[in-house]
This record gives sequence, structure tokens and C-alpha cells, in this order.
Amino acid sequence: MTRRASARARARTVSELARRAVNEDRVREDRTTRAVLPRAVPAVGRVEAQAAGVLSGVDVARAVARVTGVRVVAALRDGAPVRAGTVVLRLRGDARRILGAERTILNVLMHASGVATATARAVRAARGSSPPLEVWGTRKTTPGLRDLEKAAIVHGGGRAHRRDLSDAVLIKNNHLAFVALDAAVRAAKAQSRRGEPIEVEVGSAAEAVGAVRAGATRVLIDNANPAKARSIVRALERTGMRRTVWVELSGGITPENIGRFRHVGANAASLGALTHSAPALPFHLVLGPARLNPRRT
Repeated sequence: MTRRASARARARTVSELARRAVNEDRVREDRTTRAVLPRAVPAVGRVEAQAAGVLSGVDVARAVARVTGVRVVAALRDGAPVRAGTVVLRLRGDARRILGAERTILNVLMHASGVATATARAVRAARGSSPPLEVWGTRKTTPGLRDLEKAAIVHGGGRAHRRDLSDAVLIKNNHLAFVALDAAVRAAKAQSRRGEPIEVEVGSAAEAVGAVRAGATRVLIDNANPAKARSIVRALERTGMRRTVWVELSGGITPENIGRFRHVGANAASLGALTHSAPALPFHLVLGPARLNPRRT
């Protein structure tokens, strides 16, 4: 896919996500706003961060505003650092429309920025390793929000990893319950593009060495503590295989404990916690009549 085609696909995904989120909240059936504000009221609003972190979700928030007929006057970029009081969006339009979009915009920013902030924390904790330990995401994402969360990982300084099952080859234990390792690697290579990495999940030094001998170019050390992971990497070093194989760690790694894995000697750590357990970063909307001082809501 070309860069232009990829950008178009991304724009479609963002628009579809915004429309689904707006429809989910039945914005056009807001009984409270229809009763209290029966006529259009020109208004301005600003979305402020309520804690320090990394901003994400701005493109989807913009799309929500567009779908609901709200104008975004100014916005910070995804990946920008924020602190309590930082204005990330400025809005203008009919107060009824801004009120309809409010919760959806805040939900998107809170969730995506929470993922980006957790990723940035993990990236900081992984610094100082040799080789450099990259922070990767996983497919442990919220159904329907994968693209939002994968983008947030990148905004936080991490890598998205494979987006879906079509994106890369990863032979896991459940595959090997039916097919021998050598046969699985041969079949995967036969169906893959030339030079495409073939990754195998391993849980021991013997499995790691066996996977590389079978033709794997990547190994995923799963559910190992730092000492065990280091012993597996050392086994690859002793056989001379470490120079040609890329090593990933996964399973139970979080932004809080990733620092313990810095000296294992791996290339990357993939963290499901970035998407399934990241706490939201709080934001709120300050709204008021146009040309007047807005009040807090």
C-alpha cells in the first residue's frame, strides 16, 4: 500500500470510528439539551488536560467535532506533552452541538492519551539497555478501537507491532500443538514474502535454539522472568545464533516492571498492558457563550 493510499485508509477509519461513537451516544436525541436549549446559542469551548501526560486521539476528536457540526478552531498535535491546564482543543459552534459532542470527544482523548502516556512511561523505563529495548504494542486491544490504540502507542514513543493476523507471521504454541516446529517454519516460509521475518514463540533455551535452527529469524520469549529470559538469550549467544536472530519479550511486562528486563539482551518487549490496562488521562470541557468568559462544566 502506498503512503497516499495508507493515509486515505486511515482517514476512512477515523471517520467511521467517529460516526460510530456519535451514534452510540445518540447525540441527536439529547433530551436534556433539547429541553433546556430549544434554540441555537453561539458558544465557544476549550478542552483542557487535568493531568500531565502525552496527548493522543486528536484526529478522532476532530472527526467527532466534524460529524456533529462543531468547528475546531485550534488543536495541539498528537504526541504533544501536556500538563494540568493545557488547552488541547478550542471549539466554536452551537452550544447544543458542542454539548452533544462533549462526552465523545473527552472519551476519545482520555482513552487514547492514557495509552500514549503509559507507553511513554514504559519507553522511559526501558532506556539504558544494550541493545536498545524497544517498546511494542500487542493485539490485546479494545474491540473496535485497535487503530486508535495502535496510533496512541506510536504517539507515546512505542511501536505498534502487527496490526492484525494478516500483518506478520508468528508461530505460537497453539499452532505447534498440531504441527511440528520444523514443518511449521517451512510452511510459513513457503507462504511468506522473500526476506519476511518468521517469528516463533518459545519458552525455553532448547525451544529458542530449535526455532532458529528450523529457520526462524525472530523468537518471542513468552512469560519468562528476567533471569529466565536472560538465560535463553545467553543460550543463543553460546551457539552463535544471537547475531542473526531478533528477540522479543512478552507476557506480564508492564510500564512498572519493564526496567527489570533492560539487561536481558532482547530487542523489544511487547506490552498488552499498554492497551488493556492503561488508566485514562483526564480532560474536561470549559464551555460558555461566544464572546463571554466561559464557565467550567
